[in-house]
Amino acid sequence: MSYCSHQFSLAILALLPLVSGHGYVAQVAIDGTDYYGNVPNADPVPSIVRQINDVAPVKGASNPYLNCGQDAQLASLVANANPSSQLQFWWKGGDGSNWPHNIGPIMTYMAQCVNTTCDQYNSTNAEWFKIEETGLQPGDMVWYQQNIMNGGPANVTLPPTLAPGQYLIRHEIIALHLANEMGGAEFYPSCTQVNIQGDQSAVAPASDEVTFPGGYSDNDPGIYDPTIFDTPVQYTFPGPAVVPFAAANTSSPTSSNSGSTSTSTPGPSSTASASGSGGGVQCQVSTAQIAFSMYARQPRSVSRVMRRWWESLTSLS
Repeated sequence: MSYCSHQFSLAILALLPLVSGHGYVAQVAIDGTDYYGNVPNADPVPSIVRQINDVAPVKGASNPYLNCGQDAQLASLVANANPSSQLQFWWKGGDGSNWPHNIGPIMTYMAQCVNTTCDQYNSTNAEWFKIEETGLQPGDMVWYQQNIMNGGPANVTLPPTLAPGQYLIRHEIIALHLANEMGGAEFYPSCTQVNIQGDQSAVAPASDEVTFPGGYSDNDPGIYDPTIFDTPVQYTFPGPAVVPFAAANTSSPTSSNSGSTSTSTPGPSSTASASGSGGGVQCQVSTAQIAFSMYARQPRSVSRVMRRWWESLTSLS
């Protein structure tokens, strides 16, 4: 190994602690009431969020953990909610820092807990319907996921006419920073147990329901995307369309994703407010070079500016 290569490797190792390890849903708020999730693989306490055992992403569209997350366990509590309830999902990095990714969609599904309460419901064969999908902010340059990386929540409004009953809410981030390679997409699903009250009557048609796994394919345009870093971003959401009775409740500006016919619901808030040397050849290694060299093998997203900077540097070499 050359001296420069050795120095470069040491510089990468020095920055490794800065790379936040994946993540999970740490807290859910329903109409202002906070419910805390469990740290993955820790001794659980009562919660409405199903605990996973690993902060690493689910990889592959046929992975059984695509359902509710890595080896997700039944949660012991079920929280009451209402039609049009406002939910906030607070994501954390595996080391307790902010969520580490900023490229890719946020989507929310629901499934009724059939013939039992959600704290007893095995979701392996659950029929999921989509109630929202959030992609790009106006201008198609920045993803709403960036706001979660900044420390804010993902905001979700429950459908106003959804029939009462006990439901799982499957809130999912798909990190696409490696999606320019087949199988590179990182799935982060999380399931929360709620009891919807009221006397509404809307139910999802079978044609709008999917199972997980089964709802995605690894070669779906929104999962394998060789042009993910091209701007403005052209993006197509994977999975089914948002059910009509949820899409009708959209109240925020939509993402102008020219590749998708689906409507985006309110994106995450941008404000967090939770009740949470040596002799010889001399080498100069920039932070941009180090970060980009880590890009293809580390979970942390590298900003588009840094990526372009690296490309400009290498073009001069």
